Amino acid sequence: MKPLQIPLQPGKFYHIFNRGNNGENLFYKNDNYIFFLRKLDEYLSDYIELYAYCLLPNHFHLLVRIKEFETDTKNALHFQNAKRFEVNQLRTIGKPEDEISTAFLRFFTSYAKAINKQENRHGSLFENPFKRKVIENTNYLANLVFYIHSNPQMHGICNDFRQYAWSSYDRILLGKPSKLKKEDVIGWFTDKSNYLSFHAQNIELDKIKELVME
Repeated sequence: MKPLQIPLQPGKFYHIFNRGNNGENLFYKNDNYIFFLRKLDEYLSDYIELYAYCLLPNHFHLLVRIKEFETDTKNALHFQNAKRFEVNQLRTIGKPEDEISTAFLRFFTSYAKAINKQENRHGSLFENPFKRKVIENTNYLANLVFYIHSNPQMHGICNDFRQYAWSSYDRILLGKPSKLKKEDVIGWFTDKSNYLSFHAQNIELDKIKELVME
């Protein structure tokens, strides 16, 4: 396994990105996008808070905050008893950042196994390690949300990213209860009106280039 990049530390925001191995697709049909989000919740909701996402055919972007939690014997036993948990991964249990990285590994592995079976393919589905960039200055969070949501248009997948089905752009505006941190995101833009107007601006990569990880 390739060495991990910067550790995922509790209490910090991260822009997380990964693409298909050798540029291959991660998503082949609509059900795959739904399945990915369900697995994300299943494997990572105990460890992360999700603020924004965008899923594209061959890569994805997430804006997350790592939850603060205590590492104890109970957590270790949870990992040991978890289904589909590989024996050689037990060595990662220890520091919180190790447990979090292991949770991401389990998430990617579970999704990859399902897609490999669906597509009758073999080998790694994702690039390894996945990219992560810590957001030290929270003043960038609104710009990062905009960057994540605007990805489909920047990649020529659609003419208006606000119409794209597989991002959190519309879901943040919905009033339905959700684990997505909608109110926090709207607060970064002050209110819904500013959220909408900010997303209606022309995409200027120069303003957000330091957030770009591709």
